[in-house]
Amino acid sequence: MANRRYLQTLTRHLSYLLSPNPSSLHSLNSISPQTLAPTLLNTLTTSPKSPQISTKISSFHRHFCSNRPNNSDGDDEDESEDETDNDDDVEGLESNSHPTREYSPEEKEQEAAEIGYKVIGPLQKSDRVFKPYEPIFAVIQIGSHQFKVSNGDSIFTEKLKFCEVNDKLILNKVMILGSKTQTIIGRPILPDAAVHAVVEEHALDAKVLIFKKKRRKNYRRTRGHRQELTKLRITDIQGVEKPEVPILKTEKKGAKKVAVAA
Repeated sequence: MANRRYLQTLTRHLSYLLSPNPSSLHSLNSISPQTLAPTLLNTLTTSPKSPQISTKISSFHRHFCSNRPNNSDGDDEDESEDETDNDDDVEGLESNSHPTREYSPEEKEQEAAEIGYKVIGPLQKSDRVFKPYEPIFAVIQIGSHQFKVSNGDSIFTEKLKFCEVNDKLILNKVMILGSKTQTIIGRPILPDAAVHAVVEEHALDAKVLIFKKKRRKNYRRTRGHRQELTKLRITDIQGVEKPEVPILKTEKKGAKKVAVAA
């Protein structure tokens, strides 16, 4: 009977130690282990009539911490990216945000030729490059875009690197030339044709909204992008026979008056 009573007290104390209730742990603080150990060990000695009882008490470790696993960091980032973010305008190309590379004159000329133009020099005040309209046209290629132009037209292209405002250019990738009397088609380019132009300005295109979304990742982004453009004014087209411009009636009357006065 005594052994059974001590076994009950031992199991009760062990259940208190292993229970998560802090009140039961607080009640055990009054019992010192020095007083329990001798009596329990003496009563738990093996006897031929009683089964063997192990006196070793296993220790259980419980971790109470608020640390999350590493995967939770990615979840927090995804939750923070759930809201739509309106970033500032991305004005211009990405190359403008990085330090510009220094090109040698040969490299500049080679890259400009690959795009389809050649820089002659700045426009001077004495230059008379702007002419009246002529009934001829040309199809030119600048980069990956093609344009049908005539004398006096203005076109917008992607920003040309190695030219400034008021620079004179020669657009040498001419694919088709045409007038009232003839049409010349290149295979694919006409080597003897050229289109002259003047750089009027470097401008920004209208803002384009770019919306990015990733499914099942709570990722949404709205960005604004403005493409850099170059405005060119076509001044002359060479390589095709130009028809004679008819003389206006006012000019004929003026010439007759001069002849009569003489």
